Amino acid sequence: MKLEYDKEADAAYLYLVYPIKNGQSKKTIQLNDNVILDFDEKEKLLGIEILDASKVLKKDVLMEAQAA
Repeated sequence: MKLEYDKEADAAYLYLVYPIKNGQSKKTIQLNDNVILDFDEKEKLLGIEILDASKVLKKDVLMEAQAA
């Protein structure tokens, strides 16, 4: 598992599979305005995108993800 954070976009991505290869994500579901799920062809969850991440995740978690 790996967490990346883009401060400029205020978006975080939690990889459950890392790295996700080009074309591996076959289905995307938007749960709400801020959470997007990516699945492979077998409907295995690959990753979770969190928009407006600074409003949802703790600052120290985001700083650590940004530094990685």
